[in-house]
Amino acid sequence: MTGGSLGQRNGSYGSLANLNGVIAGPGGLLHSKSFGSVRKSSTKMLSGSREKERSLPSLWCRYLGRRKVSMLLLVAFALLVFVLGSFVVNKESTSPNVDQRTGTLGLVPFVNGAHNTPEASSILGRKDLQKDEHYSEANSLKGDDGDRFPIPASKGATILPFNHPCANFSFPPPPPPNLRRIGPRPCPVCYIPVDQAIASMPSSPSPSPLLHNLTYAHDENPIKSEPHGGSDFGGYPSLKQRNDSFDVKESMTVHCGFVKGSKPGHQTGFDFDEADLAELQQFHDIIVASAIFGNYDIIQQPINISEEAKKNIPFYMFIDEETEAYMKNKSVLDSSKRVGLWRIVVIHNVPYSDARRNGKVPKLLLHRIFPNVRYSIWIDGKLQLVVDPYQVLERFLWRQNASFAISRHYRRFDVFVEAEANKAAGKYDNSSIDEQVDFYRKEGLTPYSEAKLPITSDVPEGCVLIKEHIPITNLFTCLWFNEVDRFTSRDQLSFATVRDRIMAKVDWSINMFLDCERRNFVIQAYHRDLLEHMPPPVATMTQLPQALPVINTRGKTPGRRIPRHGRDRKSGSRRHRKAAAGNRDNNSFRMLFEPIEK
Repeated sequence: MTGGSLGQRNGSYGSLANLNGVIAGPGGLLHSKSFGSVRKSSTKMLSGSREKERSLPSLWCRYLGRRKVSMLLLVAFALLVFVLGSFVVNKESTSPNVDQRTGTLGLVPFVNGAHNTPEASSILGRKDLQKDEHYSEANSLKGDDGDRFPIPASKGATILPFNHPCANFSFPPPPPPNLRRIGPRPCPVCYIPVDQAIASMPSSPSPSPLLHNLTYAHDENPIKSEPHGGSDFGGYPSLKQRNDSFDVKESMTVHCGFVKGSKPGHQTGFDFDEADLAELQQFHDIIVASAIFGNYDIIQQPINISEEAKKNIPFYMFIDEETEAYMKNKSVLDSSKRVGLWRIVVIHNVPYSDARRNGKVPKLLLHRIFPNVRYSIWIDGKLQLVVDPYQVLERFLWRQNASFAISRHYRRFDVFVEAEANKAAGKYDNSSIDEQVDFYRKEGLTPYSEAKLPITSDVPEGCVLIKEHIPITNLFTCLWFNEVDRFTSRDQLSFATVRDRIMAKVDWSINMFLDCERRNFVIQAYHRDLLEHMPPPVATMTQLPQALPVINTRGKTPGRRIPRHGRDRKSGSRRHRKAAAGNRDNNSFRMLFEPIEK
């Protein structure tokens, strides 16, 4: 092989001048400076040998090929980045303020009498641990911890018997925070089997403290007499009537929507068809309810529902005429008024122009729509229920001896902070939010602090309500609805005021469980408007070029294959592999988007 052929072979890897002094000669590869060293005196041989050593990387690059060397350097650099990244994540996960950066609240360190591991306590924030420890009577704090202070145990929660399936359940330590996914996540929840949950249903209603008889105001011609908000549907209660409604007595009459007509849903605004009205009067131990107004959401079908629940628990979905028209146009709704498990109830004469405010009527006034129901689970229309209703009620009501349960917000627990977040997100008119919060501040609402313990939060995540229909809980949701009717529809802002004023009068409390537990039994979907504005997946079709005709340039028969030798065979086979891979990719892409013939 000549020197010229050698240089020609290496042309694909760069010119000879770029090989760092390595040149081709009749004897092979030589360093350019080695020729000079041969002609120089022996005193300079040492310098020449050192320069030869420095040329070893170039020889190594020559034999391995620059592409392989580049790949090795790239792998080494990626490994270095991985090691440094792991070090940074590990360092940040052990920092004391990790809870504040991720925006999550700590998990319960004591669950069902079982203390969590020290590792969990080191990861969770100290303040958040204190706010959660009241959920069980077993959560008594020791006096030897100077950083903590005594927290009263929950009055309703009981110590589970030793043989209870969830007696030894405790939260596992949370994983180190993933800085690329900041936000709320579900956490483990211990549910008992469905048959055991059914057997644990109380045979009689829970006692209603002090309040035993609750009736509702009726007014065929309500008149607005004060500058604050309100509606014909709500009856425009005065400020005096509002204040009197918080004075809990044995027998009370309060405004609670549906002030017109003979019964809710009949010429009251928010009206039902006669057939639906008769069905809503029937007795049920448990119902599940949701609503979609303004065609705002897509119906989510419950999953993991037991046969007992499908048989005994009706699922009601309230929709307005706009949503009904859309569903009929899409052939989703027919004369059976059923979509999967949901029984569809169409609402006529909605009382508000705001679809979200209309949704507060069934959310907060289910006891008025269903006067003969013991328990209800409300889920917003964007949510999908993924746990059996019997198990949800057992876990969050019956096991806790509670009559009302709602999850707290995963990040915010102060009303004033929540108000600012609503304004920043454009959830409602800023001046209306300011007016409502200023009104509550003048009434005595203060920012949340540890002085409110065992109350763990002033801000709920109000998309799920779990309720026993007894007078005190009915009063609570009535007065909560009156605040939504009077002020903004952001029910998170009015929750704490109503709760605190009722709790100041009677011995009653709300089970505010962790939001990560709520995310265990419901899955949140996107609103319809967000889905419609999301760009569809990009799938570009390219016209495949037509196959070129085979031209026989060597005078050979088309069927005969010309053998290749040496590097021509090697480079040709490489090109063949690349071409075959490209054809396979094109065929796979074409098959992915071609319609399947039936």
